Amino acid sequence: MTTDDQRPLGSPFSATSTAEAVTAGLDLSGRTAVVTGGASGLGLETVRALSAAGARVIVPARRPEPARDALRHLDGCEVVPADLTDLDSVRSAAELIAGAARHVDLLFAVAGVMATPERRVGPGWEGQLAANHLGHFALARALHPLLAARGARVVVNSSAGHALTDIRWHDPHFHDGYDKWLAYGQSKTANVLFAAHLDVLGRADGVRAFALHPGKIITGLQRELTLREQVERGWVDERGAVVGADFKSPSQGAATGLWAATSPLLDGRGGLYLEDCEVARVAAPGDSMDDGGVRAYALDPGSAARLWDVSLAATGAAPITRGRGR
Repeated sequence: MTTDDQRPLGSPFSATSTAEAVTAGLDLSGRTAVVTGGASGLGLETVRALSAAGARVIVPARRPEPARDALRHLDGCEVVPADLTDLDSVRSAAELIAGAARHVDLLFAVAGVMATPERRVGPGWEGQLAANHLGHFALARALHPLLAARGARVVVNSSAGHALTDIRWHDPHFHDGYDKWLAYGQSKTANVLFAAHLDVLGRADGVRAFALHPGKIITGLQRELTLREQVERGWVDERGAVVGADFKSPSQGAATGLWAATSPLLDGRGGLYLEDCEVARVAAPGDSMDDGGVRAYALDPGSAARLWDVSLAATGAAPITRGRGR
């Protein structure tokens, strides 16, 4: 993939399309999907649409019982325990999934945290990078044989927040001073770079990967921010009601990920960054975050390969040998 491929394809959907509209008429019977964060927010909307289309859906969840309660009315859904900040938990979840499914056709990396207080997890990792990137990296690597079994699509939720910063190669874990927004932005850039290089390594097995900005949506992602912070940013009013311009409903926010996973327009493609159910343009250097598009540094092949190697070393995951698993 090059930045020349990063251009709109003429999708019939848009920023206002819903999950239900994107999946209308789809028959996903016989398909198995794994959706992190699938018990709330955009993940839950994703699971609802997949279940309605006949897919079997497995939801790794840090709190399994509340997750099962949230999904109890949906057909074909099951929950496995998984904490994305705990590599042993991620490996156990992958083993449970491998024991229950012969293939994974769709992997949605939806779970995430945003602008959290400083937290250290594992061997001193910065918590947002761990939860948003390293945990998903480890899960996808452990599931690769199942993804390669029939050629899967992997969909990674990033954010326009990736515009806040490139990877801080000199200090990715913020040992020299923590900034919650830069930490969030770095983790979202990592999401894009991860999808780009997974696509490079996985395509010989038919595994294609996409990253996306779901749009502005008020969900549980904002739980670490005070009401005052959200009011000052113009997202909500003093009562917590959404007032921000161009905010989407959760169903609209889930639509781009479902489009990424199912659209025939994306057959034979991958390594792309999407927004509003379309391939996004490459942002110009002076563009603001609200202008949309993807930053060129988040698609840089050298950075993507470098982050992949750093993530392999950090998680102890096995490398992908191209062409295996088909």
